[in-house]
Amino acid sequence: MTDTPSEAMERLVGVARDPRAYIGRWRAGHPGGAVLAILPMNFPRELAHAAGALPVIVQDDQEPITEGRALLAEFYCGYTRNLADQVATGRFDVYDAVFSADHCIQLIGATEIARTLRPDTTVFLGMLNSSMNDSWAPAKVTETMAEIQAEIERFTGNPVGREELGRSIEAYNRDRRLIRQLLDTRSAGEAALSPVQLQDIIVSSMVMDPVEHHALLLEALAGLHGTERDDRVRVHLSGHLCHAPRRELLEVIEDSGAIVVDDDLYHGKRYLSTDVAEEGDPIAALAGWYARRNVTIPCPTRVQQDADWDTYLLDAVRHSGAEAVIHLVPKFCEPHMLYYPELRKALDAADIPQLQLETEHEGMPLESFRTRIEALVERTLRRRPVHV
Repeated sequence: MTDTPSEAMERLVGVARDPRAYIGRWRAGHPGGAVLAILPMNFPRELAHAAGALPVIVQDDQEPITEGRALLAEFYCGYTRNLADQVATGRFDVYDAVFSADHCIQLIGATEIARTLRPDTTVFLGMLNSSMNDSWAPAKVTETMAEIQAEIERFTGNPVGREELGRSIEAYNRDRRLIRQLLDTRSAGEAALSPVQLQDIIVSSMVMDPVEHHALLLEALAGLHGTERDDRVRVHLSGHLCHAPRRELLEVIEDSGAIVVDDDLYHGKRYLSTDVAEEGDPIAALAGWYARRNVTIPCPTRVQQDADWDTYLLDAVRHSGAEAVIHLVPKFCEPHMLYYPELRKALDAADIPQLQLETEHEGMPLESFRTRIEALVERTLRRRPVHV
């Protein structure tokens, strides 16, 4: 960031790096309020917020995995083994219940660890369907949204009124739009925030009350000035569907002569891609949000003939002017691994330089990554026109 980080920015970073401290402060200000552990990727947090709860998307907390290694097989991804570790070591005790709405078999496995080790904890799996083109799909998604609402009402004891839900939808939309503006500014080449700072802003939005986060982010951005585009190689980061890439990896990418101009990461544009309609029935609006998210940025866990991740990626690269793509593939992420050959083939056909980095929760070979990224940068620079 070009300017000295403000106190507001430092508070956002603090929430991102230590969500449990924020949860403690929220509890102190909301006696009796419930804190829900939300698992990625598509849970409608608005429903929980409207019921007076704090819905926190559980983060990969970057602690070394100890007991989690014995609870899930080694071929589970690092994020899910980290979740199991948080449960086993008591770091999950800040949450009153667990709510999920997705089908990832590895996330379900981690959720079952919570159900087993904390039998008194409410664990709800509200499965949103993954087949998006079937005629029955819209009605089924709406039905599941209503089931999630009913379960939240039962758990919190608070009915979710239409007006309350409408206000929550507006609050989350407002916060998403503000963060999207930052990402759009980055694509335009005038970014004032580094990838790590943007990630901290997005992580804090996944933890905080949206009204509080929006106000704090406005304060953090006041007086912030952009920077002019430099000569570094412009790259698009693709992947990491559930959890955030390690901060040190983002730093290595930009230290190696590249600048991140766009992404489709969950802790990036993917999470913020789509707003919920603020008109009409709010449950139907949440169902529409779920369906449109897969069109705005396609997800390999969905089946939809008219939405392809590779087509989206090519369009995104052309729009941002990215010169290369770095695929960040978490080890054992089956949806990404299955779709990666299609992405690679499409980029090869379009003659776009690319690099795949397999990431892990810990023990990543950062210096090896640095060498490979520098090679990508050099290869991309040689493709630039020579001016004499």
